[in-house]
Amino acid sequence: MTISVYIRPLVIEDASVSYAWRNDPLIWVYTGYKPTHYISSEIETAWLREKLAKPDQLRFAICVKELNTYIGNIQLLDITDRDAELHLFIGNKLYWGKGIGYQATVQMIRYGFLIKELEEIYLKVHPANIAAITVYEKAGFEITGKANDMITMSITKSKFIHLQNQEHNSIS
Repeated sequence: MTISVYIRPLVIEDASVSYAWRNDPLIWVYTGYKPTHYISSEIETAWLREKLAKPDQLRFAICVKELNTYIGNIQLLDITDRDAELHLFIGNKLYWGKGIGYQATVQMIRYGFLIKELEEIYLKVHPANIAAITVYEKAGFEITGKANDMITMSITKSKFIHLQNQEHNSIS
């Protein structure tokens, strides 16, 4: 059974769920974030309030459609007129390995290119995070290099539109 997801803008109330994810070191193994102290709901709420106010960031919740349940985050950071950096994590480990990262990535790419009118979306991924690299390649990202022991990947608007047209033509 395929689990369908949607993305929606994060809201302050999401901190009451996401603070627990910040305290789980397994979630952060392949990221730059390393929990060093306990994050309370209040600390997470203050952090989220600050992040949601930043004009160069778009932060979204990943939610399971059938249950309307918040399970992770996906965001575009360092947004310029031309590009932005993608970040993604599934905080609820029950949903790891279920294809949700791919669905959320495609939805966020679509939003970035078609709504925000970006020309490129890029990301950094740990080389040992094979699952994430596979998701990003499936979504159309290509490896562009290496920076600070991380693989850099990107996708352009024209490539994404081309891939979407190919997918649409193969379905019809």
